[in-house]
Formats: sequence, structure tokens, C-alpha cells
Amino acid sequence: MRISVSQPSVNHGVRLLALADAHTISRELARMSCSNSDVPRITTKGLIRLVRVETVPVSTALFLKQEMLAVGGDAALNDGAIENKLSTTDIILIGTEYQLSEIALRVQDNLHGLAAVGEAILAALHHYATPPVALHCLSHTLLFGKKTYVMGILNLTPDSFSGDGLHGDIESSLHRAEQMLEEGADILDVGGESTRPGAQAVEEEEEIQRVAPVVRALTARFSAPVSIDTSKSAVAREALDAGAVIINDISGLHFDRDMARVIAEAGAAVVVMHIQGTPRTMQHSPHYTDLMSEVSSFLQESTALALEAGILRERIILDPGFGFGKTVEHNLELLRRLRELTSYGQPILIGTSRKSSIGYILGGAPPEERLEGTAATVAIAIANGADIIRVHDVCQMARVAKMTDAIVRVK
Repeated sequence: MRISVSQPSVNHGVRLLALADAHTISRELARMSCSNSDVPRITTKGLIRLVRVETVPVSTALFLKQEMLAVGGDAALNDGAIENKLSTTDIILIGTEYQLSEIALRVQDNLHGLAAVGEAILAALHHYATPPVALHCLSHTLLFGKKTYVMGILNLTPDSFSGDGLHGDIESSLHRAEQMLEEGADILDVGGESTRPGAQAVEEEEEIQRVAPVVRALTARFSAPVSIDTSKSAVAREALDAGAVIINDISGLHFDRDMARVIAEAGAAVVVMHIQGTPRTMQHSPHYTDLMSEVSSFLQESTALALEAGILRERIILDPGFGFGKTVEHNLELLRRLRELTSYGQPILIGTSRKSSIGYILGGAPPEERLEGTAATVAIAIANGADIIRVHDVCQMARVAKMTDAIVRVK
């Protein structure tokens, strides 16, 4: 149906409200002196959500669609499921938070074994709107929701893509760490192996020699938590013994199957990152059928590996792997849809700093000229749910984070 629209002679103050979360809706209702008893009900009816449920039996999908239609919502699923050509299908449920919560509760009470689906929908709705639980890691605690944490990059490699490698020099590392902490870094992330596209692997003994002495010196001098960027369990063990409290694993615990056990035994936290391929091969024509589903699935597999090894859920951080086996278009979509990953209730880390996608968009700008582009990605990432940003330019990005927090983290 085509609707003819003309400019009204009197507008009556009609406008669409840019209220995308429960807190801002509640505040707007309060300004109108809406009854306190009505605020929670109206708020949940004012938030439209799209919930994707993957790989369920067609009978379950049809039941969910029927229930959504019954409460005034809607649902979309594969045509083949409707035509009885498939045994399983994905389904997207469309409705208000109120409607989706009602459906989730009905599904839980259904007699066809659908309780897990209902529980997952309720959990996703809750996590999407609620900050992750605090990360308690040895002697350090990170409280999420009120501020974005800044992770400063301390490269100990001779071949860093951004040209800031310190090559394991302890005094230079201490000086740079002190500078980053003064500029606003909350976490120091130490790396002894380059993971830039095409990078060659480093032998674990050499990586240990680069990072362990520096980690020991950092933890002796500074109180800030130290993270070690490695995918090798032997390196992780030495770094943890030297005082590191977070392992930042670009492989999401997939390259070295001993990694999860080493982290669990130390009581450390872990960043599990998505990657397609290895640093050496990851940019050889990366391809996805469904980017967000594949990234999400990988991170959930990593989470399962961590939990099975004994790592507590509240010590697991998710990183979608910006620039790791992804095209420019993939990276931009990750940023636009980053908030989807908050559905799992884990803190989100994002590392866009000086990446080649930024250089490409800025007309071939080299790493040292990607500051403004990095700032834009950091602000968007925080607005879309990032809890930790991993950056080279700490002073500038800490300011970007502080300003963005003031806008999006409404008290």
C-alpha cells in the first residue's frame, strides 16, 4: 500500500523518539508524570527486538511463529520450512520485549521439550540490556557498565605492523607502560609475537624470552593488571608465573588445547577471540556465509572449551576479531552489529587500533595516520556494547572513551 504524505499545516510536536533502551524510555515517561506502576509495563512494550533462534526443529519454529502472532508479534523463517522441505530451520522472532518474554515463558511451560529455548531467549533479553557481571581475576576486579576499560598495547616484537615494537627491552617497556598508565590505560597487554596478516610464527622459547622478563618487571613496579597476548600455553604459563592475570588468545583456545587448562589452574581470565585461519593465512580471501552467526558460534565454542577446563564464566571475555580473517566489509558489519554479542552476558573487547581496514577507508593512510579513523571505530564500538578497547594511542583513545561513555552510559 502506497501512502501519500504531505507536510501538515500544524505539526502538534509529532516526532519519533530516539529511545533505544529501557532507561531512556523510563526517563521520558517520568518527564510526562506517567504513573509509576505503568512505567515497567510500557517500557517493555516500547522496546522492539529481533531475536534469532538457530537450528531448531521445524515443528518448534512453527510453534514459535504461531505464538508470536497470537501476542501481536511476528516471525520469519526459511520458506523451505513452511513448505515442509526441511527438518530444522533458523527463525527470527519480532516483537516487543514484553511479547518476547511472554513467549519465552510459554515455551518453558510447553510439553514438547522446549524449556531450553525459552531459557535462552530470556537470558539473551536480559544480557542485551544489562552490563556483564564483574570480572574477578586473582587480585584484580573490573566492574563493567559504568566505564569503558582501556587496554594499552605493549609490543615486544621487532616486526609490529604499527612500528611500535620494543623488541623485549625492559627499560623501554617500563617507560612506555608508565606513560600509558599516566595517559589512562587500565590494563597493559604485552605481546611477543606479531599477529599481523602474513606474520611468521615465533618459537615458544623465543617468545618466552621476550615477554616473561618484561611481565615480571611490570608487575613488580605497577599495580595495573597485565595481559599476555599469546596463543601458546607454554608462554602463557611463564607469563602467569611472572604475574600476568589475563591471557589474550587470538585463537579462542583453538590453537593449543592445553591453553584452557593452564589458565584455569592459574585462576586467570581469558580473552577468547574469533579468527578465520591463522595470522599467516587469515587474509587469503576470507569468506562467510553468515558473518555474525559464524563469529558467534566460534565464540560460543571457545566459551565451552573454557568452561570445560574449569575457567569460571565470569572470567571469560569475548573478542570478535576485527581484522582477523575478515574483509573491510566484514569488519564494518562487525562494528555495526557488535551489540548482538552482548546477548551472551560476557564482556566484549574490541581491537580496531590502526588496523588496515581503517587505512583502506582513509585512502591508503599508513598506520601512524589512522588516529581519527581509530577514534571513530572506538566510539562506535563503545556505543554498540564494547566494554574494553585495545589501543596503541592511549591518551587520545582514553579521551574518546570518556566522552563516549558520557553519552551512552546513562546514569
